[in-house]
Amino acid sequence: MHRIDVLTLFPEAFTGYLNHSIIGRACDRGIVDIKLHDIRAYSHDKHHTVDDYPYGGGAGMVMKPEPIFEAVEAVKSDIGIDNIPVMLLTPQGKLFTQDMADHLSQEQVMVLICGHYEGVDERVAEHLVTEQISIGDYLLSGGESAAMVIIDCVVRLLPGAIGSDISLIEESHIGGLLEYPQYTRPPEYRGWKVPAVLLSGNHKEISSWRRNQSVIRTAKRRPDLLEKAELSEVDYQILQSLSAS
Repeated sequence: MHRIDVLTLFPEAFTGYLNHSIIGRACDRGIVDIKLHDIRAYSHDKHHTVDDYPYGGGAGMVMKPEPIFEAVEAVKSDIGIDNIPVMLLTPQGKLFTQDMADHLSQEQVMVLICGHYEGVDERVAEHLVTEQISIGDYLLSGGESAAMVIIDCVVRLLPGAIGSDISLIEESHIGGLLEYPQYTRPPEYRGWKVPAVLLSGNHKEISSWRRNQSVIRTAKRRPDLLEKAELSEVDYQILQSLSAS
């Protein structure tokens, strides 16, 4: 069983999200165990203080190092392993990608620290965490939303979490390309028809069409992805024809 420990000031923010859909089923099947830890429980004063004013002045409050260090140390003691991935979710971190999700899905345990307020005491980043992660170039009120994104991406990659392994292979960003267009019944709706090739039953032509559409869609919507995508000679020909048109 995989284990994910989340350190947060708002554990109640996760309860509904983690109990439904793919993540909820993965937990019920014993594929993953997601544990929530209230950072305030590791404070040492009657007010459960977890933040303070920044040294040197400035706006906002900074999360104190003591409760975070002690929370992580308690998790490591419970697991019985000291060398585990400990990730701080922060806008200053490395951009989270599908490749990173693949790597994390290979880890049996990991810890996610949800930042908040104006930030986290730098000693946490320097001496406690193994990685700092950002889910995008924008600001959130806290790391809870980012933690949910990472949990979702990682859990769905665990064996047995999704019914069909084929679904994982064909999804967006697998292989570096966006996913091809999807259709279902009815074959015609308000005059808009499903592409005839998808109704043909010719699996070779369907596969070729889908690949072509993935390349075209990626070129139009996320051309930056093409730099690292696994492209064939046919793919390059498609891109050349797009440039020429």
